[in-house]
Formats: sequence, structure tokens, C-alpha cells
Amino acid sequence: MKDSKLKTAGMRKLHWGKAVVSIVVTLAAMPLTHSLARVLKEGTTGVEQFYAGMGMGAFGLFMVIAGVFVKGHIRQTLLGLFGGMFYWMGAVDFLFMYFANRFGTQAQLDPVTGEVVSRPEYLLLPATFGFWVMVMILYLFCTRNGCNFLNWWQKLFFGKHKKEIVVRAMTRHTSIVAFMEVITMLWTCYLVLMFCYDERFFGDHHPVTLLVGMLGLIGSIFMFAKLLRHASWDMSLRFGFATVIIFWIAVEVFDRIHLFPGLWENPGGYKQELLLIAASIIFTGCCLVYNNLLVLKNK
Repeated sequence: MKDSKLKTAGMRKLHWGKAVVSIVVTLAAMPLTHSLARVLKEGTTGVEQFYAGMGMGAFGLFMVIAGVFVKGHIRQTLLGLFGGMFYWMGAVDFLFMYFANRFGTQAQLDPVTGEVVSRPEYLLLPATFGFWVMVMILYLFCTRNGCNFLNWWQKLFFGKHKKEIVVRAMTRHTSIVAFMEVITMLWTCYLVLMFCYDERFFGDHHPVTLLVGMLGLIGSIFMFAKLLRHASWDMSLRFGFATVIIFWIAVEVFDRIHLFPGLWENPGGYKQELLLIAASIIFTGCCLVYNNLLVLKNK
């Protein structure tokens, strides 16, 4: 009985300090890489931008590979996270910008204000969807891992045959794992947002776009609650990054549709949005009640 109580107490222990530091590390790394990328963009022209992007990407890749050889999971995780962000901003974002500008891709403008709402490089990003599927196929069929998202899809597709199809994990290097988590999460989130914003699929003010934003907001709250239970620094740092990225989906969507200024100035004009927000909250509450009832029933 005593051991059971100690186990329960251990499960309920919350690591606020580690969770907050993990969030702060990500929030510090994101503007750092963005600021460096902006300096390089403004300080270079023409083919210089190509080499600047390649240089920034190579620096990030060097950090990731160095993380394979250093000792300690925390150092490996930090090198993987920072290296991943440098690589994305340089070898992906920067190069898309260079080729978009080189071949004359136009930015998407707000029809009313004329402001840029989507830069040219992001308009090209949905073309990588096929490559994204290729990477996901590898993860779905060839890796056993702790990612809840991938595990859910593996259970959905493979069912009871999951252990037969996904036999073992890949060789695990913490730095590479963190790096791939950064790249795949940023890639996936950008694809989701760009497909939502595209008028040929949904559009800025389509209900699906707002629901994606609400999913990001509510999902990040649940993820933060789970983050508090991670005792190890490496897992806390990686999960902290994931939590911030999912939360940022909500920030991007709400900013795109001017949700909060609109609700403040003209709440009557946002009846659909208010209805969807209320429905999302009610649905989440029902799911929580249902899960709690299942837990009580199993006891």
C-alpha cells in the first residue's frame, strides 16, 4: 500500500521549473534564428542570398552532427534543437525565398489593405506535400517511437498487427531525433496552415481554418500539462519545443483572421467564430468527462 501511494505521488509530481525553462529556451531560440535570417536577407542580394542560406543551413547541420559525438543528453538535445532551427531557416526557408524571388513568385496581398499576408516562399511550400508524405511513410512503417501522433496513426492503420509491421526503432542519436522533430513539426504545421489559407481549399475565414487554430490552442494546453510531468531535461526540452509550435498555430490563425481585434470592435460580426469557439470548448469538456468516467470505471 505504501509503495502504491509513493508511486501515485511520483506520477503526480509536477516539474514547473523544467517546463518553464524548456518553453523559454524555445522562445529564445526562435527570434534568434529569425533575427539572424533577417540580417542575412537584408544584407545580401541575388546569388549571395543562396550562399547565405546554404551557409546558415550548413552551420545548423554542423551543430546537429556535433551533437552525435558530444556526451550528455541535454547537450545533444540543445544542439539538435538549435541546429534544426538554424537548418530550417537557412537551407529551407532561405532557399525557398531565393528561388521564389529569382523566378518572380508574387506575395499574397490583403485585397483590402494591400498588406503582405503570405510571403512568396510560403506560397511555394505546399508543393513539398509529396516529399512530406514520403518522410511520413518512413516514420509510420519503419520506426517505433514515443510520438503520440505517429503512434495514433500506426494503431489506426495497423491495428493489432502494429508490432509485426513496426518491429524496432532506428539507431537512436538524441541530437538527430531532436533535429528531425524540429524539421517535421515545422514542415507539417506550415503545410497545414498554407492549405487552410488557400482559397481553393478553405480560405482564411473558413470554419476549418478557425478549428485548426482552436485545435492548436487547446492541444497546446494539454501538451503543457503533459510537459509538467517530464522529469528529464532532454524530454522536457523537446516536448517544450513541440508545445510552443502547436500553440503558435493558434497564434498564426487568430492573427491572420484578426480574431481578437474583431471580437473587441464588432462581436456581432463574428457569430460563426464565437459559435465554433464555444463548440470546441464544449467538445473538449465532454471528452474530458468521458475519459474521467472511463478511468473511474476501470478502477
